[in-house]
Amino acid sequence: MAFAITQNCCSDASCVSVCPVNCIHPTPDEPGFGTTELLHVDPATCIDCGACADACPVDAIAPVWLLRPDQLVFAQVNAEYFTLPDAPASPVWDPPRFPGVDLAAIGRLDVAVVGTGPAAVYATQAVLRATDARVTLIDRLTTTGGLARYGVAPDHPGTRRVLESTAAVLRHPRVTLRAGVEVGRDVTPAQLAAEFDAVLYATGAAGDRSLGVPGEDLPGSVAARSVVHWYTGHPEAAPVDLAQVERVVVVGTGNVALDIARMLTGDPGRLAGTDTAAAAVAALRASAVREVVLVARRSAVDAACSRSELRALTHLSGVQVQLAGEPPVGAEPGTLGALFADLDRYAGDLAAAPAPGRRIVFAFDRTPEAVVGDGRVAGLRVRDVDGDTTTVTADLVVRAIGHVGVELPGLPHDPATGRVPNDAGRVTGADGRPVPGTYVVGWAKRGPSGGIGANRSDAEETVQALLADAAAGLVGRPRPRR
Repeated sequence: MAFAITQNCCSDASCVSVCPVNCIHPTPDEPGFGTTELLHVDPATCIDCGACADACPVDAIAPVWLLRPDQLVFAQVNAEYFTLPDAPASPVWDPPRFPGVDLAAIGRLDVAVVGTGPAAVYATQAVLRATDARVTLIDRLTTTGGLARYGVAPDHPGTRRVLESTAAVLRHPRVTLRAGVEVGRDVTPAQLAAEFDAVLYATGAAGDRSLGVPGEDLPGSVAARSVVHWYTGHPEAAPVDLAQVERVVVVGTGNVALDIARMLTGDPGRLAGTDTAAAAVAALRASAVREVVLVARRSAVDAACSRSELRALTHLSGVQVQLAGEPPVGAEPGTLGALFADLDRYAGDLAAAPAPGRRIVFAFDRTPEAVVGDGRVAGLRVRDVDGDTTTVTADLVVRAIGHVGVELPGLPHDPATGRVPNDAGRVTGADGRPVPGTYVVGWAKRGPSGGIGANRSDAEETVQALLADAAAGLVGRPRPRR
């Protein structure tokens, strides 16, 4: 038997580094790393030691014989990866790598990290491991965790276990937390630069993409962030009243869109014992929602969700998952397109009230043209590939089309990309030159893409840049030689 990696996988490679037989792939040094939905355990090589399960920060790894019925497919998914033409041929170890900078030349540093989400935590861990620096974490909220707390669906408790890393960092004797401090309001980047040797910004992407269609600002048209903040208990969240809402239209088919559909249609009783906000649970118990329709411009084969998240929807008790329109043709077995093709066909009328029962409906190849309604949302008008238009009646329209970075006063910002301009994590000014002692990690650095695990390698790159600058005397004061 062997272990298997399941849906919760964050791909941060913590498991790779502890495996004694190198049976987990792709590794960070292999071409497929960062492009697969999850990492995979080779059942032919695994020795059942369990080191990977102990190291996994999101509880995604388990022995095959202990997988739940809804997880059994992942034993096959793990094994099939190693039958692909470009799969690793043997468990060959990569050559050892050593620090690229002279760590002995780095003096005692005082570092500030703005943010407490996964990117901030990975960056802090990298700084603490390599130096004897003191780190001050700064968060505008009085609670820590960033998107790990207020972006991960509360019915994914395994994924939310990454918050334990935040708690561990906060207990470190060289770490200080300054909560309830907003950079740009309570303190400026210039003041931080004067007080600390280096400042790392892990501020994420705090804006929401716009549909750019008429009626988008009508009451009842909201961004996905508003709904997610509501059910995760964000202190600034506005209430969502579902008592008169029968159909919800979600624009987008990414994992966040699927999270919202699952939270709105699933049995509220299953949320007991999770981190779901109490007010949200009460609203879900009183909810009139019968149908959530996920609308996408592109086809099913181009859907932005992962196969793992789509499979999770099909295991919701009492909820039908259906496809409106024709299924994709010619999709390879096991691909996302094939999974959509296997869904039942939707027999209802999107222009009429939803039928009894609870269901999630995918409607592809439909371009939003307008949010319609007289003073409040009444539906979403869409155009199909043939040019025909239909108004999908709805009481709530949710835009789940991605995040966008917003400018932090006093910090360089590129409005075209929504990112902080940088070179390998070094923040650059208008002249393209690095701003001394100023660095960026996470979505603020690379844009709103990649999951939790992607922040680990991203943070390590930025911290390596900081260490190189410190060793060169560009940050802090060099350690005196004996």
